[in-house]
Amino acid sequence: MPPPIPVVPPPYHSPERERLQAQARRFAAERVLPVANELDPVKGEIPRWLLEEMAAEGYFGITVPTEHGGLGLGAFEYCMVAEELARAWMSVASIIARAQGAGTGVADEARRHELLRRSARGEWIGAIALSEPDAGSDLAGVATRAERDGDAFVLTGRKRWTGNAKAADFIQVLVRTADPGPDERRSAGLATLLVEKQRDSFPEGLTGRPIDKIGYHGFVTWDLEFDGLRVPVANQLGGENADEGAFASTQQWLNIARVHTAARAVGLARAAVEDSIVYLQERRQFEHPIGDFQAVRFKLATMAARVEQARAFYQHVAHLIDLGQPCEREAAMVKLLATEMAAEVTGDGIQLHGGNGYTTEHRVERHWRDARLTTIFEGTSEIQMKIVADRLLPRSPLG
Repeated sequence: MPPPIPVVPPPYHSPERERLQAQARRFAAERVLPVANELDPVKGEIPRWLLEEMAAEGYFGITVPTEHGGLGLGAFEYCMVAEELARAWMSVASIIARAQGAGTGVADEARRHELLRRSARGEWIGAIALSEPDAGSDLAGVATRAERDGDAFVLTGRKRWTGNAKAADFIQVLVRTADPGPDERRSAGLATLLVEKQRDSFPEGLTGRPIDKIGYHGFVTWDLEFDGLRVPVANQLGGENADEGAFASTQQWLNIARVHTAARAVGLARAAVEDSIVYLQERRQFEHPIGDFQAVRFKLATMAARVEQARAFYQHVAHLIDLGQPCEREAAMVKLLATEMAAEVTGDGIQLHGGNGYTTEHRVERHWRDARLTTIFEGTSEIQMKIVADRLLPRSPLG
């Protein structure tokens, strides 16, 4: 059996959070883990019935206000639930990020409220199209064009690494509506457009090619090509005058996404620890369970300590976000440390499993494959280092 349910520690503890955590842990173990064990090896997608059960639990509307049908909670609870879900299957912890009010920031108030209600019900699950073949870490280099044509924008260009694109209800696309002037930042002229679509299809003017990944199964990641796709001007998120804020809004969204990634990484590393505890008691060598040997015990102890350390850090940063404090540096720090920890701890889990860890017969290889990705998406570890260093150490005039 896995260790007892982690209790939310002071000063963040509340009975409500403890109940939410316990329920998410049960849901992950009883509903998500069996599906992951069955579908991840064959690169299967999260079944619709599981999405519906997640919606019934409120997981798509954790941060949506209660007046729109959500749970009305904060980044802390969002990340706490994500850790529990990632312990079973990271893709399930990731799909909830495609709701939470994403794709609802239209100018029309009545429409915005309806989209928020759909988001909370799990009926408005999207995809986020930021990266391009030549613009990944450098989002200011986005080249996908949106040309104004009457009451619509016409989109032309490519997006890459767009998870869940075909199965989504919408795609939120970062585009360029104008080139920056000589005295403007490179991020000037960017806008975010909302592409509404039917699930399991692409609209006219949009085609996609699946990207074959080594992990992160559960939903398909797409390379998208826009060729004359028309998007109503009313679907510019933030309204027609939002161009200046599109890049800043994306950066702010990435702060929460990075803490969410840290929480997912903790869930994956915890899974490696818990699965290793079971294995070390079952596997026998030299007439002993291998868990009796000190070298093995010490490695496990170090793994567990690093998981606890990263959890405390992400909970602290999530708390800062909920207080409304600027924490771009801290979000980058925790994303860096938690994801690198997860890649190493899940790798240690494989080592503790010996040759059996290098097979698909045990879940620890899945935890490693997914953890390895966390050091790359939502900004690579190197980008996180740059963010932190730039906020700690000013460059010289020659730098």
